[in-house]
Amino acid sequence: MTILISQLKVFNMDSREFRRRGKEMVDYIADYLDGIEGRPVYPDVEPGYLRALIPTTAPQEPETYEDIIRDIEKIIMPGVTHWHSPYFFAYFPTASSYPAMLADMLCGAIGCIGFSWGSASEATLVALLAARTKMIRQLQAASPELTQAALMEKLVAYTSDQAHSSVERAGLIGGVKIKAIPSDGNYSMRAAALREALERDKAAGLIPFFVVVTLGTTSCCSFDNLLEVGPICNQEGVWLHIDAAYAGSAFICPEFRYLLNGVEFADSFNFNPHKWLLVNFDCSAMWVKKRTDLTEAFNMDPVYLRHSHQDSGLITDYRHWQIPLGRRFRSLKMWFVFRMYGVKGLQAYIRKHVKLSHEFESLVRQDPRFEICTEVILGLVCFRLKGSNQLNETLLQRINSAKKIHLVPCRLRDKFVLRFAVCSRTVESAHVQLAWEHIRDLASSVLRAEKE
Repeated sequence: MTILISQLKVFNMDSREFRRRGKEMVDYIADYLDGIEGRPVYPDVEPGYLRALIPTTAPQEPETYEDIIRDIEKIIMPGVTHWHSPYFFAYFPTASSYPAMLADMLCGAIGCIGFSWGSASEATLVALLAARTKMIRQLQAASPELTQAALMEKLVAYTSDQAHSSVERAGLIGGVKIKAIPSDGNYSMRAAALREALERDKAAGLIPFFVVVTLGTTSCCSFDNLLEVGPICNQEGVWLHIDAAYAGSAFICPEFRYLLNGVEFADSFNFNPHKWLLVNFDCSAMWVKKRTDLTEAFNMDPVYLRHSHQDSGLITDYRHWQIPLGRRFRSLKMWFVFRMYGVKGLQAYIRKHVKLSHEFESLVRQDPRFEICTEVILGLVCFRLKGSNQLNETLLQRINSAKKIHLVPCRLRDKFVLRFAVCSRTVESAHVQLAWEHIRDLASSVLRAEKE
């Protein structure tokens, strides 16, 4: 059956329509963010709720923009966790700002496939793969009879027992052993524990090649002792990677720069501006001490990617620095944010969050039923009811079931702990105070129920 093109109903958004709908979308986004405080921070739907609300097949004919926008509120929003709500205190911040959103729009329009970094997880993997390649080449240069497969079986990487799971995943992808170093009483990796593990493994014929130091762990925002661990890595010829995904943004403030002491020992360093520096997801930055360590591991130079400037020394070709070939133009978002906020504006934003976290800490300390579990340094407070893990699990379940605020837990040694992370760009003291009153009220009901 022949269908004439003229018979088809074809949707084609031209520049005039784009201007109109774009302005409407900006208004929708601004209204959403202005009113986000009034939305339940956590969705009140069950997994799979969408199945009954959407058709089983894509529409044969184009639908109207108005219908799509109406369905955003009707179908999509009920299932959304509102990460930018001032009552979202879970995980860590996911950055957001109007300048970054504007830049993201421009990013989409330009459509440039740039060469930049993806995430802290990928940065750890890239560093591990580069360190693996470097070590194998060094060993084969000294002993050409050694095969890569034989060496891979002996390579060992190390990280704190408080490190993010992405470090372990990097080891799985990289095909090497990852060993967790027991942290001290402050949940910090120290020199003595690392040295003991290195000596034990070398005596067993294994080859240490990679250490990840975390500055600001996900569980409790603890800091591995970089000044102690760094010199050991340099002495042993072991690659040292710093994961500062969350805490790295705070280093723009002079009063937190001490947390970075020892960075000179690192071979690579990563942090995520999309966590705490007002650059919306995704945007992650990585530095490496010696670029050839990466480029020699990832260099791919097919003829269709060659260009006249690649050997001039005038440019840095980042396609040799990573796993994917192309990335979005993320640096544009950072450029907008840095220029429109300025260093002082960004510092003020970080300091406000830290101040609010200490305000929450003070409130917790005033209630003898609760305890603070770790030192509060940046924007995270780890706390719990004095009592059993079950008591605290019940409290957290009540908090999240009420859907007024959102928290997530962590385990510190054998304790179940609640995490209160200052996250939203719009959070104020009033939100912290209301959150604490809500937590206290639920704690009272949980304790009454336990007595009964």
